Amino acid sequence: MARLHEYQGKQLLEASGLSIPRGKVARTPEQVFEIAEELGGNVVVKVQAWVTGRKALGGVALVHSAQEAKDAAEKMFHLQFGNFPVEELLVEELLDIKDEFFVSLTIDDANQAPLLLLDCQGGSGIEDRADTVARIPVKADGEISKETLLEVTKDEAVVDAIVKIVLAARTNEARSMEVNPLVRLTDGSIVAADCRVTIDDYAVFRHDDLGIDIARELDHPPTKLEQLAYEIEQEDHRGTFYFAKLPTDGWEDTNGLIAFHGAGGGGSMMSMDAVSNEGFTLANFTDTSGNPSVAKVYQAARIILSQPNLSGYFGSGSGVASQEQYHSAYGLAKAFIEMKMEVPAVIRLGGNSEDRAVDILEDSCQHLPSQVRGFKKDDTPGKCAEIFAKLVEETNATNESMTRHVPDFVGSENASSFPIKYGALWIDNVPPEVAEIVVRESNGLLTIGDSGQPEPTEDITDKDSDLIACEIECLRAGHNVVFVDMPVKGLD
Repeated sequence: MARLHEYQGKQLLEASGLSIPRGKVARTPEQVFEIAEELGGNVVVKVQAWVTGRKALGGVALVHSAQEAKDAAEKMFHLQFGNFPVEELLVEELLDIKDEFFVSLTIDDANQAPLLLLDCQGGSGIEDRADTVARIPVKADGEISKETLLEVTKDEAVVDAIVKIVLAARTNEARSMEVNPLVRLTDGSIVAADCRVTIDDYAVFRHDDLGIDIARELDHPPTKLEQLAYEIEQEDHRGTFYFAKLPTDGWEDTNGLIAFHGAGGGGSMMSMDAVSNEGFTLANFTDTSGNPSVAKVYQAARIILSQPNLSGYFGSGSGVASQEQYHSAYGLAKAFIEMKMEVPAVIRLGGNSEDRAVDILEDSCQHLPSQVRGFKKDDTPGKCAEIFAKLVEETNATNESMTRHVPDFVGSENASSFPIKYGALWIDNVPPEVAEIVVRESNGLLTIGDSGQPEPTEDITDKDSDLIACEIECLRAGHNVVFVDMPVKGLD
């Protein structure tokens, strides 16, 4: 689920008519000072991070002057909550609170309907008071019983505020919206003192105004590579591609930092454990499954390999996935060849057509500087991890010097070029016997034209996977004459 910061959630509540504290977001201690001074000095400074229990972790400070606010901010900007560096602080006026309420709208998956959780004692420790929380059903259209709310809260102003919270959640297609606490001030007014919001992943595309970079659950701000990977996933729905950076602190004291490429959740987790048991630190988690296209696997591999300090590339999934493994083999082979792979790769290609997949991968990559080994479903992740560890030790290299290479004929006047969706197909000027090989390996997409050179028989705009397969098969036949030039946006 895509999460929003507290201040972003409060903006949604305010747009629905609910009062929020006066305040602003600061990105430097100096800005904190200015905002605190503007608010009169009595303020609360709060870390904006996707975590709970911020106060106990030093992420909330109640102060009584602008200088105190700045001093607190200087400490907070050096904090890191898990993988979440502190980059923004919310500075708000201190509230004169009389009563607190816990309000949380979520989706009850069992009943396939929204559900409101309500308690007349808000603040921390709500988890320990589960028996006091009222569970109030909400209709799909956002309708909620005001009579029931009034029975629980005994306050029409609070009921009105809760209705506005429900409205904000429905308007923005929130998967959950928690206001804890919703407070009644000494003057009787109702204010949202805190807010946590997650937006339904599948609704994010309808809410550009929310500024969500990645419609996925992350425990840190999305990195550049995660953003690039997400864009690829959104543009190409042939199979799935998930990429997430992992914490790598202290990797220098392990057997090395390695890339991980899985296929299928359960098998990937088992494979991650296997390679971790060999003493490696995983730089990332990646999953390409659901019968991904060759092009998607290629782009995934390029994203993975762009991480620094990698000593190897380990790929392993469930081994029983109903997807054609040779698609993955072609995509991986293209990425490894383009990058002139200098670190070892062990890829477990268990599943449909695994024999063909392993042959494609190993045969096409046999002339690379480092070994690329393919394995099948009967080869356990543990066995593959052991072999991988030996290869990494023997190679003793990293990917620091690896760069993308394209054949010399790309861009040449003598070569033919045809546009495809993500780039271009290049075919070198070849003798008749080689032209016949190119046509034979093109899966019917190419024929011999009037010039004696291969040319498309149909629209090849979206035929990138077949064309990459043609490129690799021509290489296996000893002819480096076909190249699918498909730069990865943001990398090349």
